[in-house]
Amino acid sequence: MIKAIIIDDEHLARKVVKEYLKAIPSVEVVAECGDGFEAVKAIQSHQPDLIFLDIQMPKINGFETLELLDKKPEVIFTTAFDEYALKAFEQNAVDYLLKPFSPERFEKALNKFLQAHQARGENEPALKKIEALDNSPKKHSDEAHRIVVKNGSHILILPVSDVLYLEAHDDYVKVFNKETFFLKKKTMSYYEETLDPSQFVRVHRSFILNINYITKIEPLDKNNQLAVLKNGVKLPLSKTGYSKLREVLKL
Repeated sequence: MIKAIIIDDEHLARKVVKEYLKAIPSVEVVAECGDGFEAVKAIQSHQPDLIFLDIQMPKINGFETLELLDKKPEVIFTTAFDEYALKAFEQNAVDYLLKPFSPERFEKALNKFLQAHQARGENEPALKKIEALDNSPKKHSDEAHRIVVKNGSHILILPVSDVLYLEAHDDYVKVFNKETFFLKKKTMSYYEETLDPSQFVRVHRSFILNINYITKIEPLDKNNQLAVLKNGVKLPLSKTGYSKLREVLKL
């Protein structure tokens, strides 16, 4: 039996998917969720093979929900917005259903999943893996204003105004606020392109800083400078980064 979870903040939308699935006896709906927080808990608990995922939801969106998962099921996106289609397929989504979709279109999407599932066999690893939120430099309004992070079993939403700086760390990025830091499976280029360039400046290959937390710029040696933040942290400025910073600060 294939386990599925329906994730959508609209009750009617969940009902439609559930009704369509009644014609597929091999698929069992093990949970329904109205937001991303519920979804993360349900997915961790039930370990479904497939999820039907809306994108625009309250609290955290569908892409942010996926990013918080350690083990990711296959995904069929269900949304009323067509502008996310490219991003969905870049994450190897099974399909992208644009609401309102017909039973025939839904069946076509499900058959894509069923054929791949049958081909690989129940005991083999998934044919496709959905990566954590893609690292393509595309701006989305919610991601430009908040960063969703995991803190143990808790999910936190950090307003970007609370972020002091970001630091490259192997395949991750450390996101620092006043108290601590959080790891994100992203690239520095992603954040450089996503965050507001009038507030966040790439001052070094390894650092992006929030200019609102700078107290002063001081010399490190003859040709290099440091940015000193309000919490006392000192970040190196590359030649290019220093030039960008001076431009943004209008120095």
